[in-house]
Order: sequence, then C-alpha cells, then structure tokens
Amino acid sequence: MSTLSESKPLILSVETATLSGSIALSRGEEIMAALAADSGVSHSNTLLNDIDQLLSETQVDLSEIDLFAVATGPGSFTGLRIGIATVKALSATLDRPCVGIPTLHAVALAAGSSARSVALLPAGRGEVFAQLFSVTRDGVVTELDKATHISPQRLLEKYNSLESVLWCGEGAIVNKAIFEGDSRWQIAPQEPILATHVASLALAKFLEKEFEEPDALHAIYVRPSDAELKV
Repeated sequence: MSTLSESKPLILSVETATLSGSIALSRGEEIMAALAADSGVSHSNTLLNDIDQLLSETQVDLSEIDLFAVATGPGSFTGLRIGIATVKALSATLDRPCVGIPTLHAVALAAGSSARSVALLPAGRGEVFAQLFSVTRDGVVTELDKATHISPQRLLEKYNSLESVLWCGEGAIVNKAIFEGDSRWQIAPQEPILATHVASLALAKFLEKEFEEPDALHAIYVRPSDAELKV
C-alpha cells in the first residue's frame, strides 16, 4: 500500500440499513461522490448497479479501493443482509480490508456535535431503535448506553431527565411531535445520504488499523426478526 493510500485511502461505503440506503466513495476525508438509492426498489436489485455507477462517475476501478465499509445495523433486516453480504464478497474477492459501522453511530455523527445525542431509526410497528451518544466537534462518537428497541412512550420515560438532548435520525423526524413541545430538546435535520458518515467513521478505523475479516462482519439486529418472533 502506498503512502498516499495509508493517509488518504479510497473507501467505498455502503448503507442499506435504512429504507432508501446510500453509497459513497471517499478519498481520506474528501467525499468524491455519493448516491442515495431509490426507496421504492429493493437494495438487491440496485446496489451493484449503484456501485458501478458511482465508480464510473469518479473514474475509479473497483480494484483501486483500499477499504470497504458497511453499516451493520440496526435497521432493515433484509437491507442489512444485502449490504453486508456485498461488502463481504468484495472484500474477500479483492483481498482488501473491511469494517462494519453501527448505523446509529453514523446517525449520531450526521447530526453534528452534542454532549447528548439520541439517535433514532424506525423499527416498525411504531417503535424505534435508539441509542444515546456524545459527539465531539472532531467527529468522535462515544456510546453512552446500549442500542435498544423501544416504543416512543418508553423512550420518553428513559431519557426524560436529560437536559439539552439532540434527537437525530429518521426516527426523530417521524416522532417529532412528541419532542417538539420541550424547550430542552432539539431535533436535527435528517441526513439523506448516511453513507458519507459511515465513510468518516470507517476512515478513523482505517487510520487505527482496526480492520475486520470479511467472515467476521455481522449484523446488529437489536431485536429478533418478525419471522423469529412468530416461531
């Protein structure tokens, strides 16, 4: 690996945890190109084509990628499996390192710096995936509790005592009516292309040489799938 690649690696980031999903190509801290997918079409039908389009637009060959990154959940069970399987295959085939980035970490980073950020993603049936973080100005995301699957009412009970909370992510937008009446709290604008923040977190792991073997990549589901619940 060249000195340039060691300091400014080419990173292909995949995020299929959310309904639309997105991908990004970055060189070091610079986002070269990013693409939001079509929320009306399955990731299985579009992901490889979207990657081809992104590489074509930037005139980058797949063999030039230094690191593959993927959002590992929580999120859509089917989407996570597709994204992780794709990154596993690319990493193994091209003999390049890969990293998994928890989706809620990327959601918190996308909202900006905050002493207390609660990242939220829809979990179906009116419930959400939630986790509390602190985020520094230079993009260090620190977990302050564990990711959980929770109803909006229980969410309020859990975090009601906190001051100056920044609610972030699609789950915060969907449930904004329950947060808006409290002057202590803010709701962050939703970031439509989460893959760019997956890329930022992946770069930090790359620089620390915190890689994963393709077989070690696994999804963070937080709750059982609907199929498992019916067993």
